[in-house]
Amino acid sequence: MDEKYEDAIPTPEFLIKSIAEQGYSLETSISDLIDNSVSANADKIEILIDPDSYPFTLFLVDNGDGMSESVLKQCMQFPSTSPENSREKSDLGRFGLGMKTASFAQTRRFTVISKKKGAEKYCARTWDVDYLKKKGSWRILINTQEEILEYLDKYRGLSNGYFNKFEDFEPNTIIVWQKLYKFEDHLDGNDRTNSLKNQITEITTEYLALVFHRFMERKICPLQIRVNNKLIEPFNPFPTNQTDLRLIESRQKVFKSDIISLEGYVLPVRSIEESKEVHNIWTTKSRGLMDMEGLYIYRSDRIILFGGWNGIIRKSPRLQLARLKVEVGNKIDDLLHLNVAKSQVSIPFDLKIGFLKYIAELREQAEKEYYNRGIRKISSAKSDSVPQLFERHATNRGTQIEINSKFPLVQLISNSMDYEQQKEFELLLKMVNNLVNKLGRANEDDNKIDVSTDSDDESDLYNTIQKLLISGTSKEVIRLAILPALGYRIDNIPPHINQLLN
Repeated sequence: MDEKYEDAIPTPEFLIKSIAEQGYSLETSISDLIDNSVSANADKIEILIDPDSYPFTLFLVDNGDGMSESVLKQCMQFPSTSPENSREKSDLGRFGLGMKTASFAQTRRFTVISKKKGAEKYCARTWDVDYLKKKGSWRILINTQEEILEYLDKYRGLSNGYFNKFEDFEPNTIIVWQKLYKFEDHLDGNDRTNSLKNQITEITTEYLALVFHRFMERKICPLQIRVNNKLIEPFNPFPTNQTDLRLIESRQKVFKSDIISLEGYVLPVRSIEESKEVHNIWTTKSRGLMDMEGLYIYRSDRIILFGGWNGIIRKSPRLQLARLKVEVGNKIDDLLHLNVAKSQVSIPFDLKIGFLKYIAELREQAEKEYYNRGIRKISSAKSDSVPQLFERHATNRGTQIEINSKFPLVQLISNSMDYEQQKEFELLLKMVNNLVNKLGRANEDDNKIDVSTDSDDESDLYNTIQKLLISGTSKEVIRLAILPALGYRIDNIPPHINQLLN
C-alpha cells in the first residue's frame, strides 16, 4: 500500500530569516567568516566598509586557498557539510551553516567571489532574499564576469582608499554584504552612520583582537586583520610575560573522545588600579576586570566564550582577579551544545563537578589576592631609602604586615619610655599588626589566624594583664577583646594566663 504524504518544502524567505536569528551580532558574524578564512590557511584578512556611503556594503577579503567553482557551489548550500563529519583538528567550522547564517544575520543579499590560489579567473554566487521571495523557490544566482569585475573594482577602490594596505596581497576569496539591514532599516541618518562606525572601529576590532589573539601571536605566518585603516593588535587575556601573574596548577580531564585542560590564573592586585587606565594589559578598552573575570574557552585556539562563569558560580567583585583558561578540541561540540554562532556553550553536568573543584581552588587564591590589595598599598615602599610605617615579612603563615619598629615616630615614642612601658607598647603594636593582617584575610575563617609567641612574650603579657586587672579592667574585656586582638583564641590561651583570668 502506497503511503500518503505531502511535500513540506519550506518557503525560502521565511526559513532564511528564521535561521538567521541565531544570536549573531555584527562582531560574531564577522568572526564566523574569519573562521572560514583561517581554515583556508589565510594569514591576511581585510574588512572594509565605507560608513558614509549608503546603502552600506561590507567586504571581507582573504588570501587563503580559495575555491574552485564546484567547491563554491557546495559551500553555498544549506548546509554545506554535516556536523557529524570528522574534521581536522584546526578546522574551526561546526554545522556547515556559518557563512550563510552569519551573513543573513546582517544582510539580505550576499555574494561570494573566489578563485583557487594562483588562478586568474574568479567565479561567484549570490544569495538574495528578495529574489527568493519573488521566485518562491531555492535559487542561487550565478554571477556574470561583468558583475564580478564590478565588485572587484569597488573592492580595490575601497582598499586603496584606506591606510595600512597589505603588501603583495592576493585576494582569493571576497565576501560582499550589500545593505546592512539592522543599521539601515532601524536607524536614521547620522545615527546609522555613527552606530556603524562605532560597531566596526571599536566593538568589532576589540572583539577580534581577543577572540583570534593566538592566531595573531603565532611566530610562523601570524594572522593579520585589517579593518579599514586599522591593523588589529592582539589582546591576550593571560599576559604570561608578567612575572606576578600566578598560575594555579593545571588539570586535565579526558572527556569522551577529547581532552579538556584547565589552567587557572590569578591577576596581581596591581591590575585593579592599572585596569582603570584606558590602555592597559589587563582589560580591553570597553571592559573592566569584572567583565573579564571567569572562563576563557579555547576551541582549536579560537576563543568561543569569555567572561563570566557560565552558570557554574556567580560573578563577584572579589573574584575579578580570577581567570580560567579552558582548552577543548572540536570533537565534542555536540556535548558542549556549541551553537551555530560559536558564541555559546553549555557545560555538561559531569564536567561541571570537575570545574567546581578546580574553581574552588582558584577562587581561594583570587580572594586572597583581592583582600591583600589595601595592605599591599600601604606596605609597598616608595624607595628603599625612605622608611615606611608598615613593612611586609614572609612567614610560614604567609606574608605578614607589621608596623616598622624603626619608623622615626615609633622609635621616638619607644625611646621616651622605660623598659616596662616599652614592653606594653610592643604588645599594643602587636595588637595593631594582628588586626591589620586579620582585615587582609577577612574572607578566611578566624581560626586560621594563629599567634606565635615565646616564653618572654608570654611573661610580658602576664605582667601586662596583671596591671590591667589592678587598674580595674575586667577579665571579660581582657578575654574577649585584648587577647583576641593579640591573635589568641579560647583554645590556645597559655594555661598560666587562663588561670589568672579564672
